[in-house]
Amino acid sequence: MTPAIDFRVAHRLPGRIRFVYRAGTSFDARGLARAALNLSGVQQARVNRAARSLVIDYDPAATDETALSRGLRGLDIAGNAPRLAAVPGKGEGLGEVLGGATLLAAHPLLPAGLQMPTTLVAALPLFAGAVADLRREGINSHVLEALAVAISAARRDYTAANATIFMLALGDYLEQSIARRSDDLLKKLLHPDTAQVWVEIDGQERQLAAGEVAVGMTIIVAAGATVPVDGTVLGGEALLNEAAMTGESEPVLRRRGDSVLSGTVVEEGRLRVYAEHVGRNTASARIADYVEQSLAAKSDSQLKAARLADRLVPAVLGLAGSAWLVSGDWQRAAAVLQADYSCALKLATPVAFKSAMYRSGKQGILFKGGDVLERLLAVDTFVFDKTGTLTTGKLAVTDSIAFDPQYSPEDLIDLAASVEEHYFHPLALAVVEAARRHRGQHFDHKEVEFIAAHGVASVVDGKRIVVGSRHFVVEDEGIPVSDHQTVLDKLYRQGKTLLYIGYGGRLLGVIALKDELRPESRATLQRLRDMGVRHLVMLTGDHRRRAEEIARRLGIDECHAELLPQQKAAIVAGMKADGRRIAFVGDGINDAPALAGAEVGIAMQRGADLARLTSDIVLLEDGICRVADARAIAQATMRRIDANFRLTVGTNSAILAAAAFGQLSPVAASIAHNGSTIAILLNALRSA
Repeated sequence: MTPAIDFRVAHRLPGRIRFVYRAGTSFDARGLARAALNLSGVQQARVNRAARSLVIDYDPAATDETALSRGLRGLDIAGNAPRLAAVPGKGEGLGEVLGGATLLAAHPLLPAGLQMPTTLVAALPLFAGAVADLRREGINSHVLEALAVAISAARRDYTAANATIFMLALGDYLEQSIARRSDDLLKKLLHPDTAQVWVEIDGQERQLAAGEVAVGMTIIVAAGATVPVDGTVLGGEALLNEAAMTGESEPVLRRRGDSVLSGTVVEEGRLRVYAEHVGRNTASARIADYVEQSLAAKSDSQLKAARLADRLVPAVLGLAGSAWLVSGDWQRAAAVLQADYSCALKLATPVAFKSAMYRSGKQGILFKGGDVLERLLAVDTFVFDKTGTLTTGKLAVTDSIAFDPQYSPEDLIDLAASVEEHYFHPLALAVVEAARRHRGQHFDHKEVEFIAAHGVASVVDGKRIVVGSRHFVVEDEGIPVSDHQTVLDKLYRQGKTLLYIGYGGRLLGVIALKDELRPESRATLQRLRDMGVRHLVMLTGDHRRRAEEIARRLGIDECHAELLPQQKAAIVAGMKADGRRIAFVGDGINDAPALAGAEVGIAMQRGADLARLTSDIVLLEDGICRVADARAIAQATMRRIDANFRLTVGTNSAILAAAAFGQLSPVAASIAHNGSTIAILLNALRSA
């Protein structure tokens, strides 16, 4: 609740009502307009910051003045994130600018007796706001601006007073327009929901509303249609335009086993897609949530800049008083009061962050807030999961060895594939693909049990079958493997990953698989070193020999192998305890604890949903090089923020000094101050 905000009805018309409010300058006026849009029956809401008024257009059939007044007083504006579907009108504040310009141009033509009253009437909203701020917060930038206008009016320098009113309105309008543009840039990452979806039910194709689609359904997507879910292709081939999600302009071929994202468009072909994430859990919907969080979140840099701006206000007031005491010239004091550090310091940092987040989103990198860029720049240690991160994760079956003569190598693959066909881990996909190539038989089985980071289990012909890691089969299931250790050791020495198949309490066989390093892995790690990263670490559940081989090839500093999920998280925690700042890069459910425990968690594009939700950065395309790109964006953004900070302090200090020594009139100081602020904000907004 926000009881400090007081609302009063100032004017009413059928379907429209204007409230005036009282609140401090730290209050988010645009947040008020967006929060008001959440009230039942509200069609449009606009805030006039100078007049401290809120104009609401509403449907009289749905609400009334009493309900709106009660609803406004109950709004949690501080905690109400802006609603992305509703944006304040682009003309917001333009009326004040035009009014100020008209007054400035026409004022000299007025009779002498009307010049003072018209200036005071025009300045009344500014004075009222300053008095309210003074009572609630003490001296701030709005109080200084009102003092400047009052001094000029008292000296009958109406040109200076009216020019200041106009420049304040123009500056505020342009500043808010730039801030709104940075929000709008982020919102371009959003994608419209698909209203109707074709699904396959009992072999028949039916059309359902998007809200009726559930996880596990088979979705049919034909040429020209937008993919409505995140999932894995069960069948068919198609060219997908993924530019909306990854920034990649060339269509990409997707076939069985490939992942597809909501918001992408089928250009040619037809796909049958297994729905893994639907509705608010799809990638495009999560982007909307992340953007909403980023618009509300404040970074450390933003908070520090705002605190510094507030602390400098009394210094500006003191300088104005000193200039008057030394010179006896009220014009110098009025000129000094025109310039302060508040606007540029408070707005430039969030605008720069939002612009960087939009730019990174177009490149396939989703930051969940400006503070993530800050933390990523401070990271000195990058920790990588191996499979699917440094390696392609696209495993291929190299060996199938059955230890029971009643089963052929193909039978072993078919048996494993039968229980893994709905499990989209890279190992499972490789086994299913191997079975598809030799067109093997399907073994009927009971419901499949998934054990995260271990494997799968089911029942075939009344016997329990388990398919998974050595730890799962030997330690959890108690199946002995010592009789076949020679064969297993040979496969290990070849650097292959083994999938153990236990059936009826004995080891039926093993399937050996191998994946390859991503071609860009080594170059990416070198880029990170060049950007100041001190330590590169690899964690994996894979066997030690294979892991150490990869670590040597990539030049990794530390390698930890044969790990369980909790061990990965414990290693990350230990490195943090040693004073390292950790970024963890992973893609699996078993990586989620480490992702959450790191300073910055980075989830790969093919990552499991839990990994993506617990991470701070989500890669929207499948490329490890995007990790280094994210670090580069963080560096460029923080350099720009630092440069803008120095520019703000330097420029405004120069304006204040010139005004204090009588080198700038109030009008010139106002133009210089507002012009430099707009230039700094535009610099924050521009692309790197």
